[in-house]
Amino acid sequence: MASIYIETFGCQMNEADSQYIAGRAAAAGYAVTAVASEASVVVLNTCTVRDNAERRAYGRMSHFKALKAADPALKLVVCGCLAEQDKDRMRGKAPYVDAIFGTRDLARLGDALEFWRPDFVDDEQSEAKLLLAPMGGHGDCVGNDYAHVRAFVNVQRGCSYFCTYCIVPYVRGRFDNRATDEILAECRTALARGARELTLVGQTVNAYKDPASGADFADLLEAVAGLAGIDRLTFLTSHPKDYTPKLAATMGALPQLNPRFHLPVQSGSDPVLRRMNRKYTVAQYREKIALFRERCPEWALTTDLIVAFPGETEADFGATLELCEEIGFAQAFMFVYSPRRGTPAAHWELIAPETGNERLRRLAATIDRGVRAWHERKRGQIVRALVQGPSRKDPAKLAAKTIDNVTVVAPAGSLGPQQLRERPWLDIRIGESFTWGCTGEIVGIADRYDAAALPVDARRAIDLVTIDFVAAG
Repeated sequence: MASIYIETFGCQMNEADSQYIAGRAAAAGYAVTAVASEASVVVLNTCTVRDNAERRAYGRMSHFKALKAADPALKLVVCGCLAEQDKDRMRGKAPYVDAIFGTRDLARLGDALEFWRPDFVDDEQSEAKLLLAPMGGHGDCVGNDYAHVRAFVNVQRGCSYFCTYCIVPYVRGRFDNRATDEILAECRTALARGARELTLVGQTVNAYKDPASGADFADLLEAVAGLAGIDRLTFLTSHPKDYTPKLAATMGALPQLNPRFHLPVQSGSDPVLRRMNRKYTVAQYREKIALFRERCPEWALTTDLIVAFPGETEADFGATLELCEEIGFAQAFMFVYSPRRGTPAAHWELIAPETGNERLRRLAATIDRGVRAWHERKRGQIVRALVQGPSRKDPAKLAAKTIDNVTVVAPAGSLGPQQLRERPWLDIRIGESFTWGCTGEIVGIADRYDAAALPVDARRAIDLVTIDFVAAG
């Protein structure tokens, strides 16, 4: 059988695109594999928002070149934001790549899979493939036992705000909003396949407008939350400019929404925000946070932050530290600025790397205090979390995510896919808290977020296979 390997760099937009590719591949008769050397098509879905992601992508292309040498029939495909930005440059740097599809070309990639599928696939690996060293990497969209419980749904592509550091408008285009009916149909399909949590994805998701009716993002949230069978709903990523009183009221009123709001601030300095073209001031951001906390007082607030942006002074950075201390974010994605080719800020004078790294360390120490305080609140509580699968560091433990997006790890005992396919919600008694998340013990499992849990004592490793789930439910 033909098989496809998909490796994804970047944000939830790219994850959603990879899910689309996997769906098109399955419809064309492919199996999704977690091992690149077993695939007849290898897809690298790339990101260019950060310099590190771009370098990693070109590095992975070089790794995959060995697969092409061992099996010239293999198709090596690059798609995503870097493919959009570097179409011509990539052909020169990586001539062994068979096809390059930009962010607007995913449908063409899906069509191409039909033609690439070999009429016959030999199950025996070639001798050359057997001699290959392990390729590393992580295959995405593989149909594992827990993949069905979460689904990403793109509601919007592109961005029209042109922050001076951001490449997205150039590689994904301006705002292109999908029709509400189309979004709802995709959500229904995911729920029918067993999804318990839906994530609505857009570069500036709260700027969404239905192309026909003009319905806004608050209207879309209400429509999706009203679908039969939905457990939880969340969304990424928002812009402060588009956080309105109507959206705040809707968020506070919908019980299906996960209590976690990601609102990037990027800097606590007005001069830096102006150079970034962020379209708000620090005072306006504070007003948005006050509105949010009035409507959603128990929610986690997370953010993005960039340090050492061109022109950032020590006073500018101090203002960022002050804002972070004041707000106490539950999590933050923090970066030292790196220039992206094709953006205005790429032409500006850079701050010395040692200064940027030192500021990042100081910022991380400030953020970590808020994160630890948020996690410490869970100590001793029983929290409900959606299973992710075995912990990467210890397969004898299960990793799960609470509805406010905190990672929780607990011993699995005898719990396994057979039980958790039908009951993917874990009740976990929290014992310890850390910066990365929490640990605890599993005391129950449930089929739905709001359903009663079936008691479990993982310490005794009860064999739940013997339990009659129908009677227990």
